[in-house]
Amino acid sequence: MDKDEVMALVGKVLAGIAPEADLAGVGDDEDLRAALDLDSMDFLNLIIGLSQGSGVAIAEKDYPRLFTLQGIRDYLSA
Repeated sequence: MDKDEVMALVGKVLAGIAPEADLAGVGDDEDLRAALDLDSMDFLNLIIGLSQGSGVAIAEKDYPRLFTLQGIRDYLSA
């Protein structure tokens, strides 16, 4: 996936979890959980949605790498 596809996927998945979430106000290195007020279940649902939408298996040990938009882009576009 290229970076634009990753961001479109993040937006789509987040729309189903937290429809009020606005990615435009989140910095690349800002913790998504704090910036968007995501609880642990919301974050887990984000990870599941990203994995299903991208076809990339995301290991639990890698979850901390996905706390930021930059981390998600790097992980899914690698």
